[in-house]
Amino acid sequence: MSRFALAASALLALCMGSSLAWADDKPLIQEGKKTLFQRVLTTPGCALSSSAGGAAGAVQPTFSRFYVYERADASNAQWLKVGPDSYGKTIGWLPASCTTDWKMQLTLAFTNPANRDRLMFFKDRATLEGILDAPDPVSKVAPLRAKLKQGTLAPGVLAQEPEYFVDLHKQFYLLPVLSGEEVMTEEGFRTRLLNVASVSKAEDKAVQAAAANAADAGAVKTSQLKEFSAAVVFVIDSTISMDPYIDRTREAIRKVYKQIESENLGNQVKFGLVAFRSNTQAVPGLEYVTKMYADPNKVTGSEDFLAKVADLKQAKVSSKSFDEDSYAGVMHSIEKVDWSQFGARYVVLITDAGALEGDDKLSSTGLSADQVRLEAANPGVAIYTLHLKTPAGIKDHGKAEAQYQNLSTYPGTNTSLYYPVNAGDVQAFGQKVDALAGAITAQVKAAYMGDDAIGSALNAKQDVAAQKDPAEQKMLDDAALIGHAMQLAYLGEKTNSQAPPVFEAWITDRDLIKQNIPTTDVRVLLTKAQLSDLSDVMKQILDAANEGLISPTEMFDRLRSVAATMGADPNQLKQNGNAKLADMGVLGEYLEDLPYQSEVLNLDEETWKSWDGLAQERFIRNLSTKLRHYQRYNADVDRWVALAKDSDARDNVYPVPLEMMP
Repeated sequence: MSRFALAASALLALCMGSSLAWADDKPLIQEGKKTLFQRVLTTPGCALSSSAGGAAGAVQPTFSRFYVYERADASNAQWLKVGPDSYGKTIGWLPASCTTDWKMQLTLAFTNPANRDRLMFFKDRATLEGILDAPDPVSKVAPLRAKLKQGTLAPGVLAQEPEYFVDLHKQFYLLPVLSGEEVMTEEGFRTRLLNVASVSKAEDKAVQAAAANAADAGAVKTSQLKEFSAAVVFVIDSTISMDPYIDRTREAIRKVYKQIESENLGNQVKFGLVAFRSNTQAVPGLEYVTKMYADPNKVTGSEDFLAKVADLKQAKVSSKSFDEDSYAGVMHSIEKVDWSQFGARYVVLITDAGALEGDDKLSSTGLSADQVRLEAANPGVAIYTLHLKTPAGIKDHGKAEAQYQNLSTYPGTNTSLYYPVNAGDVQAFGQKVDALAGAITAQVKAAYMGDDAIGSALNAKQDVAAQKDPAEQKMLDDAALIGHAMQLAYLGEKTNSQAPPVFEAWITDRDLIKQNIPTTDVRVLLTKAQLSDLSDVMKQILDAANEGLISPTEMFDRLRSVAATMGADPNQLKQNGNAKLADMGVLGEYLEDLPYQSEVLNLDEETWKSWDGLAQERFIRNLSTKLRHYQRYNADVDRWVALAKDSDARDNVYPVPLEMMP
């Protein structure tokens, strides 16, 4: 048997290995499909019965996900025999009327509404299409907003997104995608019309009632924000050439601390510092890859901070490559700081070099900019980058700028917190550090004093700054926007803000007026077994590719098949033992209904074949980086969620961002 045949056999065995353990009973297939199982979600009050038409038993939690094994008519209604998984286990019957079909294993998460209007849930598709097709959407939207602001019903609108940000990482909720399609708006933007369901998993009626009955919502907000505090962790490149910038950063923090302490805001703003270099195995003289000099939770004041960072100096030897392990420094700050103590959470990256990519053998994280940005979103950290464009790194600047622009994009705002310092000028750098530290502090002070996030005091400072430097003005404007976003997230957590108690509705995934700004992010819900299978199959494919055992065409077919299969129903990887992945027929079925496409699914075969060997290799390396990130998901115990009551823990799901799928 050839090496390729052996690899192919191993791959198929891996995909199908557990199929022998399946019971004879399998869920029903979706109408018009060949491989996709029927799944439903329960609505409020849906009760399980022991038989079709039987007496109502235990009420199932809203949005429990069940597989459908049988349909029957009884008592003038349709009934569904359901099970919590697709392995043959059934638990009883549900009236079809209290369930909704869930064809796609996708859910949405709200983006932070800091620089857009609150998302509206429409009763029917036609109303939403009428707005998107209008030459002037403002004329359609403004009257609806006015009615909602007055607390009255708006025609065709079922509900709107909460005022404050609901963080999926801290409070899981489902916005399942029931169906959808991509359309072109009159303004020329591609957007998606989505039929979604919405019910928050935790319904706290007391909190909602209190919020609704608050005589003075502003007073409640002001009271909550009195406790609003910030942590700013500087992540500094401490390799050769960085001493002047290290000293100037210390000076900036000293000046800000002096102001903070004079205004008795010492408990409201805390600073930390992490230094990073590069691989110490390659160059032992570097001493460390990352080192925390000051943890914001442990710093007592300016003197304590300055004492902790007093011995921070640049390295005495050069790194092996010009790029440094910037992502390691950022990840150290994300993972080692207890951010939960703070409402506003900032990392300020300072470096004169590009970052080691995840597939570089010198990288200690194995992560790319995309993945570090996603990790920062878990605790809600905003990443600023001050990029020193020194003459020594002129050949590196273009690549580094692209990396850091991506890394520093704050989710949902379309705002990149990337600021270059031309020629690495120490004076210009100092002005930027001073302005940034001051702006963040002003945000916290404004909140503490009861002002809006974009407060009058800050705006006054901005007016002065604008006369001097437009770039600095942009940085201050960005700081105001991010500060506002941080407050919305903080207030959402403090007031137990809930996803709207709507059932089925139509939305668009972009703001109705600012159509370049997304209102939602996509998550693919995978079980531990599915994530493990995806990892294993991807590893087998990548190993085969790296060993030259499969042709580029075969490689492409397998990648697309895996991507399509996982998005539609990851359990399909375990079935059809005699079929090759490429022959499963899932690809076409998946694309028929799916309004979103993965990285691989966006790639056509012609483009793939047109790439040279290096380009194909680069694409495969990116997939390898994602594969390493799946290990983080597997270990992230706090964010695995059960979708059915009393289900096996192996059936819990993880909300994987769509961009992290292959």
